[in-house]
Amino acid sequence: MDFQTATEKYEGWLADNLAIVPDDLTLKHQQMAENEFAFMRATYYRWAQVWPELCPDLAHAPAVLGVGDLHVENFGTWRDAEGRLVWGINDFDEAYHLPYTNDLVRLATSAAMALSTDQLALSLKSACDAILAGYQDSLKAGGLPFILAESHAWLRELALSELRDPVHYWNKMNELPVVKEPVPESAREALEHWLPQAGLAYQMVHRVAGLGSLGRQRFVALADWGGSRVAREAKAMAPSAAHWAGPDPATPAETFYEAAISQAVRMPDPFVEVRGKWIVRRLAPDCSRIELATLRAERDEERLLNAMGWETANVHLGTPNAAHGIQHDLSKRDAGWLHAAVETMSHSLRSDWKTQRQD
Repeated sequence: MDFQTATEKYEGWLADNLAIVPDDLTLKHQQMAENEFAFMRATYYRWAQVWPELCPDLAHAPAVLGVGDLHVENFGTWRDAEGRLVWGINDFDEAYHLPYTNDLVRLATSAAMALSTDQLALSLKSACDAILAGYQDSLKAGGLPFILAESHAWLRELALSELRDPVHYWNKMNELPVVKEPVPESAREALEHWLPQAGLAYQMVHRVAGLGSLGRQRFVALADWGGSRVAREAKAMAPSAAHWAGPDPATPAETFYEAAISQAVRMPDPFVEVRGKWIVRRLAPDCSRIELATLRAERDEERLLNAMGWETANVHLGTPNAAHGIQHDLSKRDAGWLHAAVETMSHSLRSDWKTQRQD
């Protein structure tokens, strides 16, 4: 199946599972053409389709409940129940039972795409080695969350960039357009449930964010509370594209977002919940995804990728008894297996990207 056909079929399947926002989907297609990294982030459905064919040996590795659509901009911060700042993977829209190798190869391939667009500056071999070393160290240790308090001061400094300043953040939120179309009652109920006070007056606005989920409904409730702004977002949830790429996409599909965040070695965000068909969460300057462009210029990229590898293992360790099988599988693989798989997947992604740009 060529890329154009895959896109049409996937978007048709997605429309059967949720309401599509046409303008946002058009924007997604435009952003996909900008560069290879953006294209990769927007097309997990294509990855899920071709990855088992291009890396058949890796596709038969031990399975875990994984992230699926993992990449270097799928990390951010949030506050745990103690109010501590936590760093880690912050998007599980595509969570699914997959070979553990899927997340590692996709994360490393995203680093390769970021290198090609000058968003990272280290070598591909160094990127792969750092991710894999962090992953293996976490497996051996049994995992550990990234609490940005006494430890990980370097990561805290990276995360707290100027663009996450409260004044800048809330100015951007206040500029979001007001929603004029009817809002599903289930979305309103989900948002009002998580506002800090019952009956609090709020304004419903439309937020455009991410790439993979562009085209899905997003509603943000903005309110004033205690002299400052607060925000809650409801995003439409769909089954993982891995189900669509599987042998029988027409069958009813389970979603695994909640299972992934609850099982992982993790200090959870108490303001994230799946309510019906909506993922609801608190939005705030210290509770959002971190883009590479916002990181400080003096960042230690190998150290950052090592942490991403460690956090990937934190998620995989949520699958009972996963560590032993993964470690045994890794011990049988040749040195350089991850680098080789990244080269294979990068070639496929670039071929599809060039096809998309020509349309």
